[in-house]
Amino acid sequence: MSAILGKKLGMTQLFREDGEVVPVTVIEAGPCPVTAIRREERDGYSAIQLAFDEVKESKLSKAELGHLAKADAAPSRVLVEFRDVELPAASGEADSEEAAEGEDAGDGEVKLGQKVTVEAFEEGQKVKVAGITIGKGFQGTVKRHNFGRGPVSHGSHNVRAPGSIGASAWPARVFKGMRLPGQMGGKRRTQLGLEIAGIDADKNLLMIKGSVPGARNSIVEIRTDG
Repeated sequence: MSAILGKKLGMTQLFREDGEVVPVTVIEAGPCPVTAIRREERDGYSAIQLAFDEVKESKLSKAELGHLAKADAAPSRVLVEFRDVELPAASGEADSEEAAEGEDAGDGEVKLGQKVTVEAFEEGQKVKVAGITIGKGFQGTVKRHNFGRGPVSHGSHNVRAPGSIGASAWPARVFKGMRLPGQMGGKRRTQLGLEIAGIDADKNLLMIKGSVPGARNSIVEIRTDG
C-alpha cells in the first residue's frame, strides 16, 4: 500500500480526449519526508511516519524540532503514521537512528528522511481518502437526517419539528441513538473506491475523480485502496 499526505485545494474538471468531462478534486500531495520508522521487533508494530505542511520553527516545540531534525526534515505541522505501507526503496547507507542502534537497514529499504511524492501513485489507481468533514454546526432533523417537514397551513406549529419521541410511562426516557438535532459534520470520514484521474508530478498535484472529505485547504490522507 502506498500513502501520502496532502492539502485539498478544490474541485475542477478534466476533459478526456474522447470528450468525456471528469469532475476531480485537486490535492497538493507531498513531498512528505519519512520522519520515523516503526518496526515490529522494536515498537510492536510496523509503520511509516510522514510529515507535511511546513511551518515556521517558532510554531513547534523543541521536542518536535528535534524529532524532525533526526530525519533532516523541515519544520512540519502534520505528522501521521501509516501502517502496511510500501514505499519506493531508497539506496544508500542505513539511516542515522538505526545506525546508532546497531541495525543495518541495508539497500532496498525505506530510509529515514526519504521523501514520498505523487510519483508513488499511478493514473487509474484506486485510492481511499480520509479527512475531517466540513463542520456545519448545530442542525435540525430536516438538514441533519433528511426528515420531511410538517404541514404549513391551518395554524400548524410543527413545520420543521421532529415530532413526538416520548415512550409514555415506560421506559420513561429517550433511547440512545435517536435521530435528533445535534452537531453536524466536523468528523473524520474515509471515502473508498476513488480513482486517480491525473497526476502532475512537477506541481505535486493529484487529481482524484469525484469529491473527497474535508473543507478547502484541509489536510487529507491518501492511501491505495486494495
